[in-house]
Amino acid sequence: MTQIERLHSTGRMSRIVIHGDTIYLCGQVGNAESSVADQTRETLAKIEGLLAEAGSDKTKILQATIWLASMEDFAEMNAVWDNWVVPGTEPARACGEAALARPELKVEIIITAAR
Repeated sequence: MTQIERLHSTGRMSRIVIHGDTIYLCGQVGNAESSVADQTRETLAKIEGLLAEAGSDKTKILQATIWLASMEDFAEMNAVWDNWVVPGTEPARACGEAALARPELKVEIIITAAR
């Protein structure tokens, strides 16, 4: 049986869950006072840190789910995303519009990666 490891658990959720060689990150957000581009950069930096802690990196991302508070911000978020993703390692990705946990949040990203 494959062990499940949970890191940074709060009683409600874990920031990182590792099952075998698959890493699941909870939704990550940036600084609520920042622009969409800055929230995206901050979120991606958090993702890189969590992946490193779990023994992985952004080139091993399998899937990304991106939630935007408004699809009007799609191009601004994509400009940052496109510069961050390493060519040839693009993950499967979905992007949609949703009400996020706080109205000032504009971007939330959920990641599944290989170790």
